Amino acid sequence: MADKGGESEGQVTKRAKGSRADRLKLALRENLKRRKMQARERGKGGHALSTGDKTSLDEDGGDDPGV
Repeated sequence: MADKGGESEGQVTKRAKGSRADRLKLALRENLKRRKMQARERGKGGHALSTGDKTSLDEDGGDDPGV
């Protein structure tokens, strides 16, 4: 086997796991920033539907068709 500069195999795997964890932390942080920005942009829209609106996705106004 090739010697890796005097490092044992355990040290190499710890460093590899650490770098993977760092990459995951960075990716999660960037994802959170992106989602916060999207939420802010959605909140700025003045024409967003609220739950109090009486709009319906049904064409007939939401009445029961079986009645």
